[in-house]
Amino acid sequence: MKIVAGDLTLGYEEAGAGIPLVLVHGFPSNRALWSAQLRGLSRQCRCIAPDVRGFGESDVAPPYSMDTYADDVAHLLDALEIERAVIGGQSMGGYITFAFWRRHRDRVLGLVLADTRAQADTPDAIAKRHAMMALARAQGASAVADEMVAGSTGKSTRRRHPELVDSVRAMYAAAPVEAITGALEAMASRPDSTPTLATIDVPTLIVVGEEDVLTPVADSRALHASIAGSRLEILKGAGHVSNAERPAAFNHVLGEFMHELAQ
Repeated sequence: MKIVAGDLTLGYEEAGAGIPLVLVHGFPSNRALWSAQLRGLSRQCRCIAPDVRGFGESDVAPPYSMDTYADDVAHLLDALEIERAVIGGQSMGGYITFAFWRRHRDRVLGLVLADTRAQADTPDAIAKRHAMMALARAQGASAVADEMVAGSTGKSTRRRHPELVDSVRAMYAAAPVEAITGALEAMASRPDSTPTLATIDVPTLIVVGEEDVLTPVADSRALHASIAGSRLEILKGAGHVSNAERPAAFNHVLGEFMHELAQ
């Protein structure tokens, strides 16, 4: 589905009724990352998965920044006539979630932070972002997908479910080069969200794959330690896209979180 949100047309998927739950995908995927969550949680809540600006069916249009991406989510809520929602994100989607909290906290019922971190990029990480931007411009999205897919999936997934690895790679390879380079620059220039953590006063679920090498368990433990009252769940046999690698386990902990929030 598509909808005009602010000055942008956004692709999105929606399923179910109840408390709104907005799930924001990571880099360089699209809303299909959350397919298992929309199927599994639609009896419990109103699940909404947008395509981040530039990805999936959303308009490829600058500017690209975490603040812009967060404002796009707010415009989506406006278009869907939703006042408040649980906002969640995986990886880059987590960075967008932090920005949404800073800019639109009165619209947040709760937060879900999956396989993400609060810290800004280090100089070495920024250099790697710029190298990937050059790779995307020179060789296209397929080359970026080849470079990223192994790190995005856990060793257990690569051994047991090569078909999932292939589907993740295909999703990455479908991203427009401009969306890839714009998101890389946005991630490289994003602010440190560590000071934001102490301000979070809504129910917060933190989920991480035990085999995540991009945002390791230690990053999620740091989030948990800094967000008062937060809940941390570590999923065995999952890597960086833990919601796709262990969908039943992910849906179980997210479903419990949404049930408790509804009470």
